[in-house]
Amino acid sequence: MSDALKLIKRGSDEILTESDLKKKLDSGKKLIVKAGFDPTAPDLHLGHTVLLNKLRHFQDLGHKVIFLIGDFTGRIGDPSGTNKTRPIVDSDSLIENAKTYKNQVFKILKEDLTEVRFNSEWCDKLGADGLIKLASKYNVARMLERDDFNKRFSSNKTIAIHEFLYPLVQGYDSVALEADVECGGTDQKFNLLVGRELQRDYEQEPQVVITVPILEGLDGVKKMSKSLDNYIAIDEEPDEMFGKIMSISDELMWRWFELLSFMPEEDIAKLKDEMKKGKNPRDIKFILAEELVDRFHKEGEGKKSKEIFLNRFQKGNIPDEIESVKVDIKNDSVLLVNLLKDINMISSISEGNRLITQGGIRINSEKVEDPKLEVSKGSEGIYQVGKRKFLKIIL
Repeated sequence: MSDALKLIKRGSDEILTESDLKKKLDSGKKLIVKAGFDPTAPDLHLGHTVLLNKLRHFQDLGHKVIFLIGDFTGRIGDPSGTNKTRPIVDSDSLIENAKTYKNQVFKILKEDLTEVRFNSEWCDKLGADGLIKLASKYNVARMLERDDFNKRFSSNKTIAIHEFLYPLVQGYDSVALEADVECGGTDQKFNLLVGRELQRDYEQEPQVVITVPILEGLDGVKKMSKSLDNYIAIDEEPDEMFGKIMSISDELMWRWFELLSFMPEEDIAKLKDEMKKGKNPRDIKFILAEELVDRFHKEGEGKKSKEIFLNRFQKGNIPDEIESVKVDIKNDSVLLVNLLKDINMISSISEGNRLITQGGIRINSEKVEDPKLEVSKGSEGIYQVGKRKFLKIIL
């Protein structure tokens, strides 16, 4: 396998087709590599960077990336991975969010090999006639082959007519840009393949489709998402970013190494062996946290954040040896005071509320200030009640 193909395959879920990609790479042509981002929220987060990292791989090989801001598709709302119709986002919010995307994306991509485009450039010109012609390219039966549409239809859940336009418009973007490659999450596979078919219809060479895995959020269970509050924004303060990375479970740490780290795969394998031989997982997590903080801020910030993190622990007088327990919870999250009462760290809910008010309960050395705080399944951390009770809890 060529070094170029090996780099692109790293962290990819599926390449359709690998033989087509090899031909394009071997042609010596500077490829046009496209990925779309609908600006429905103001922050890019680490989940987005799995895809951005793949674009960067192409840039490292000398190819051109089009960072496509879906200010038109954002008005429709992407139905991928949802079980209901998304609310329509107003144009003003899309424009404001798009501005923040442009500021954040160059934390990963190379400016000289990136072109930022907006799909309203060609979609607004389609008009009613153009949309009708585009809609004629697909039939309802084909649309219902799509997994999320099929599930909603089978369970008698609403599918709005305008949602069928989304994959068609995304596919038309590939025609307008004459894309050689389009990258997206695994939940985007149907949309990406529509692009291949439309390009054939417009007598273009079909794009190669590359899907990347969906990154689990801080809870280790659900897709990283701002709406689920399980995300880390790429422009978060270094210390905040570092602390959140340190809060993820040991199991999730390896998933993040695989999808977010630029560390050679052989070195990651060595770290896994070291942990099996007894190396503290916390020390390995430090390596990941330092790398990511340095990348999204500047070199050396990760080391500073590590020192601050360690100082917080030392101020909390956390002992070297802490008992660890695994707690099964029925739902995706549990009220903190209920959890602490169930495992006998507090005697009652009222005691827990009182201690929180007095600053007497901490998670990973951070004071808990909200008596209604819930902790998520899949997370782990060091819980402290008062000055002497410590317990590492894995949910």
